[in-house]
Amino acid sequence: MINEIVGSINNILWGNGQILIYLLLFAGFWFSYKLRLIQVFQFKHMFSVMKGSTQSDKSGISSFQALCTGLSARVGTGNLAGVAMAISLGGSGAVFWMWVIALLGMATGFAESVLGQLYKVRDDNKEFRGGPAYYIRAGLNKPWLAILFALCLFLGYGLTFSAMQANTIADALNNTFAIPKGYIGAIVVVLAGSVVIGGMRSIARFAELIVPFMGLAFVATAIIITIMNLNLLPAMFMDIFSSAFGLNEAGAGALGAAIKNGIQRGLYSNEAGAGSVPHAAAGASPVPNHPVAQGYVQMLGVFLDTMVLCSCTAVVILLSDINISGEMEGIRMTQDAMANHFGTGGNYFVAAAITLFAFTSVVANYAYAESNLHLFKLDNKVGRLAYTSIYLLMVFWGASATLKEVWGLADMALGLMTLVNIYAIVLLTPTIVNLTKDYRTQLSNKSNITFSLKNVEIQGKTEAGVWSKE
Repeated sequence: MINEIVGSINNILWGNGQILIYLLLFAGFWFSYKLRLIQVFQFKHMFSVMKGSTQSDKSGISSFQALCTGLSARVGTGNLAGVAMAISLGGSGAVFWMWVIALLGMATGFAESVLGQLYKVRDDNKEFRGGPAYYIRAGLNKPWLAILFALCLFLGYGLTFSAMQANTIADALNNTFAIPKGYIGAIVVVLAGSVVIGGMRSIARFAELIVPFMGLAFVATAIIITIMNLNLLPAMFMDIFSSAFGLNEAGAGALGAAIKNGIQRGLYSNEAGAGSVPHAAAGASPVPNHPVAQGYVQMLGVFLDTMVLCSCTAVVILLSDINISGEMEGIRMTQDAMANHFGTGGNYFVAAAITLFAFTSVVANYAYAESNLHLFKLDNKVGRLAYTSIYLLMVFWGASATLKEVWGLADMALGLMTLVNIYAIVLLTPTIVNLTKDYRTQLSNKSNITFSLKNVEIQGKTEAGVWSKE
C-alpha cells in the first residue's frame, strides 16, 4: 500500500502530471531572467569568488568547506547511477536535457543559496544554521510552511536519501566483490557515525579532504577514456543531440523519455531548487562577507556537479560498446561501461568511486537534516541522539532494500521539498534581486564588498546579531 501511495504521488510530481519538470524549468528561466543571465555573464566571477575561500571564523565554516559540503551531497549516486538510469530509460538525449537543467539550475541554485546565507541563525553552540525552513519563516512569515518543508527534508535527506546512497554502495560492492549487503550496511553505519557525530564542522572538514581528490580522479579517468576513443566523439555528440530532439529512429516517443529522465536525474544530481544546498551555504562565514558571495560559490557547485562530473559519466557510458537496454539500470551499467574500457580493473574503479561518492553524500545528508533540529528546539543532546539513531538505522536498512523502493521514496521526498522551496524563493525574488544589485554595484565600484542591512531592502527580518550588532 505504501508503494502505491508513493507511486501515485510521484506520478503527479514526475510522471504524467510532470508538475515539477515544468516548475523547475519555470524557476530556471525566471531567475535567469531576473538575475540577467548571471550564470553566463558572471561565469568568470563565479571562480574568482573562491579566492580567500579557505578563511572562516568561529561561527561558520569556510566558503570552500561549504562548496565541498554542498558537492558532498550533490556528488553521489546521481552522478554515477543516476546518469546511467537516465540514459537507460531516456537514451543518450537525456544527457542534453541534464545539461539544460544544469545551466538553468545554476541561477536557481544561486537564488536559494543567497537566501540561505541572508536568513541564517546561530544555534545553541553559536554556530550558523539555516536553509529554506529558516528563510520561509523569517522572510515570508509562514511558520506552517517552514515546518512542512522541514518535515519533507527529514523524510528525504534525513532518512531516505542516505538509505538510497547506502543501497548503491552495497549494490556496487556486492556486484564486484560478492560481499553480503548486510555486512556492507553495518560498515557504512560505523564509518558514517564516526564522521557525523562531530556535527557540521566535522562533516565540512571531511568533505574538504575527500571531495577534491575524488572529483579530480574521476575527471582524469574520463579524459583518458576520451583520448582513447577520440574517433568516436563526433558520432557520440551527434547521437546526443539527435536523440535529445527526437530526430533519430526512435522518434517522438523517445523525446518525451529523454526530457523527463534527463531533467529528473539532472535535478536529483545537482539539487538546484530542491532546497538542500542552502543548508551548506547558511553554515558559511563567506569572504567577502556578503550573502551573494555564497550564491556564486554554490552556483559553481551546480556547474561542477552536472556540467563536469555527470558529463564524465555520460562519456564513460556512451563511448563504451555496451547495450542500452531500455530497462531501469543503475550503477551496474556504469560498471559494465568502465569494464568495457579497462577490463576487470574498471569494475574495481567504479566500485571504489561510487563508495566514495555515495559515502560523502551519506554524511552531508545528515548535516542538512540536522540543521533543522534547531527549528523544532531539538538542538540538544537528546534531540541529536534520537535523530542520529534513526538516521543510522535507515542507512543500514537501505543497504539491503530494493532499488525501486528506495528511488521511489527519494523521488517523492525530493519532489515535495522542491515544490515548497520553489514557491518560497519565487515569492522572495525581490530580496534576491536587491541583494544581487547591491553586490554588483560594489563590485563595479571596485570597493571592498560588505553587507549592511541599511543599504538593502529585504522581506521579513534577519536574526538579530547575525548581520547587525544589536
